[in-house]
This record gives sequence, structure tokens and C-alpha cells, in this order.
Amino acid sequence: MDISVVTIFPDVIRAYMAEGIMRLAAEKGLINLDVMDLRDFTTDRHRTVDDTPYGGGPGMVMKPEPFEKAIQHVRADGAATRIIMPSPAGKPFTQADAERLSGSGQRLLFLCGRYEDIDARVAGVYADEEISLGDYVLSGGELPALVIIDAVVRLLPGAVGDENSLSEESFSWGILDYPQYTRPAEWGGLRVPEVLMGGHHAEIARWRRKEALRRTLSRRPDLVEGADLSEIDRELIDEIEEEG
Repeated sequence: MDISVVTIFPDVIRAYMAEGIMRLAAEKGLINLDVMDLRDFTTDRHRTVDDTPYGGGPGMVMKPEPFEKAIQHVRADGAATRIIMPSPAGKPFTQADAERLSGSGQRLLFLCGRYEDIDARVAGVYADEEISLGDYVLSGGELPALVIIDAVVRLLPGAVGDENSLSEESFSWGILDYPQYTRPAEWGGLRVPEVLMGGHHAEIARWRRKEALRRTLSRRPDLVEGADLSEIDRELIDEIEEEG
């Protein structure tokens, strides 16, 4: 998968992508990352990427021309490219979006804004989608872009060492993940649940599913309402409600 990022802080992107699963994915040839400095697509000697907003108001707005030149540069090879703009005004990012983008077969091009915003004409003309991480504002689009990239790349076949773990993560079932434990068996007076140390795979699977449902009911009941629940899931929910 080809991934391009346009930003005025390219080192922010490069630093994260040089670690962990992202680095391994690149070493395996699963991704090709191209990080571009937006200032390289300016034409004045000051390498200006922003200007004052029409209509007045605080802050600065990022100019459309450098973004257009960067987009044209990326698209020059003719490869199918999906342009994504991280934005608080975008649609909320979900695991389903990560799966869709991971399997799209397209190059992903991220346009990272700063200051007050990118000139709205850029999104109107070029963006295929605007994506939000949540109802809050960050200093720029770099962190959201990295979150989206991470969620997408780790779904590529071969990116994660044990691919079975992907099917058991939070939101892959439509609900939160179950609690995880490791050695020692007792820590700070707290013991690992006995069922996990018993070696009975069916009982462990049932416990994990029940605890995942319990956690979701407690923390994100809205997910349960929209989840594709089996009859066993509904029985487990009844048990949880009876237990109080």
C-alpha cells in the first residue's frame, strides 16, 4: 500500500512511522511511505503556506495553492489515490473505516492542516472524505493522520505477527475487548481469574466473551445496541444483568 502525507511537520510523521508495527510493515514491503513538506510546494521566497482569513477573525488559514501542487505531484503517476483530510468537521472514524481503507487497493493521501484550517475550497475540490477522531480539536492533522494510518496498516496481511489477535480486538466483534492478564498470577493482592489458568479452552472462550460484553455494557452500552449479537451473547447478557 502506498501512503502519502502532506504536512508542514514531516518529522512528526517520520518519527512515528519509524517504530513498531509501522516500521516492520515498511521493512516487509507492505507499505511505501512518502512524507512531503508542504512548504516545498510554495513559490515565494518565504515559503508561505498561510494567510489571514477573509471576513476577519483570529488566526491564519492555510492557502489552497500549495496543497493543489502537492496533490498534483502525488497524482502524476496516475495511480488511484484516495485523498483524506483529518478534520473535526469530518465523519467519526471507526474500525469499519479502517477495514475499508485497508482493503481499498488505493494510495492514501493525507492532507494535514494547521492553524485555523485549510481553505475550504481544497476539501470541496479534492477531498474524497474528511475524517474526525472525535469531538475535540487538536493542533493539527498529523496526529489524526497517524491514528488512521496505524489502524489501516496493522490490518494489512503480514503486518501483525499473530493475525489471529486482530479478530479478537476491540471493535472487531462490534464490542470492546475482554480483560487481559499475564504473569505473575498474583500481584498486589489481586489474582488472575482462575478460569484463565485452568486450560479449558471452551470455558476460557465463554468467560472472555462474557467479560467483553460486561465491559461494553458498563462503558459503551451504545455499542451493544448496534452489535450483531448471537443467542449465546444474549444469554450472557441476561446472566450479567442477573448478577447486577
